[in-house]
Amino acid sequence: MTLEPVSLTPAAISEVKEIMQNKSIPEGYGLRIGVKGGAGCAGLGYQLGFDKPKEGDITYTIEGIPIHVEKRQTMYLVGLEVDYYIGNDAQGFTFVNTNNVSSD
Repeated sequence: MTLEPVSLTPAAISEVKEIMQNKSIPEGYGLRIGVKGGAGCAGLGYQLGFDKPKEGDITYTIEGIPIHVEKRQTMYLVGLEVDYYIGNDAQGFTFVNTNNVSSD
């Protein structure tokens, strides 16, 4: 069984596929999902990009989209859901960590 730390919503899947087709992403590349530090009080931020798989990656496929995650970042990404939002105010990828629980 392959660990799939990050999920994509149908809207995100559709947008990623459109980008891969329209931006001529090279063969062998997939969606790299990662974390970056230094996002202020919020802690970690998330990154998306297209990249080749690297040694030590966890690689899996969601609806034909290769997903690459650095193994050492997995603990920060488990439970992350990537969505694509289109609204009157903005549009873009959003990240929801389903492991975050409100402390109310």
